[in-house]
Amino acid sequence: NMAAPSAPRPPRPRKEPQPLVIPRSAAEEQRLRLERLMRNPEKTVPIPEKLNEWAPRPPPEFVRDVMGSSAGAGSGEFHVYRHLRRREYQRQDFMDAMAEKQRLDEEFQKKLERNKMLAEEQTAKRRRKRQKLKEKKLQAKKNKLEQKKQEK
Repeated sequence: NMAAPSAPRPPRPRKEPQPLVIPRSAAEEQRLRLERLMRNPEKTVPIPEKLNEWAPRPPPEFVRDVMGSSAGAGSGEFHVYRHLRRREYQRQDFMDAMAEKQRLDEEFQKKLERNKMLAEEQTAKRRRKRQKLKEKKLQAKKNKLEQKKQEK
């Protein structure tokens, strides 16, 4: 189906076969991966995006009349009820987990702020101490010069 015979393509350069190495530890596996990346430093490395966290489906706007396990329910009704119930429990657990995570995040931020404040206070205290020592040295130097002048 080709109209004009094209020039024969040069053979592709063959990759040298790599020896099969089975990593014995996590560190060795990491080392092998790094070596593989560093074999060709010009090649771009794909960095995966952070996957957004799983979130449950929102509750249905309209729930059909589900009988549950009460008398008069058909043989399939309980399964429908059970699935709805499971989904709702899952949703509530998720909301609780998110609230807990938010609380822990806030606590962590407060802790960071507190640590920063303490560090600042310590730094200021030490700065004042250094300044005091510096001033004492200068004063001592001045006094020494004054004494020398008086002796002469």
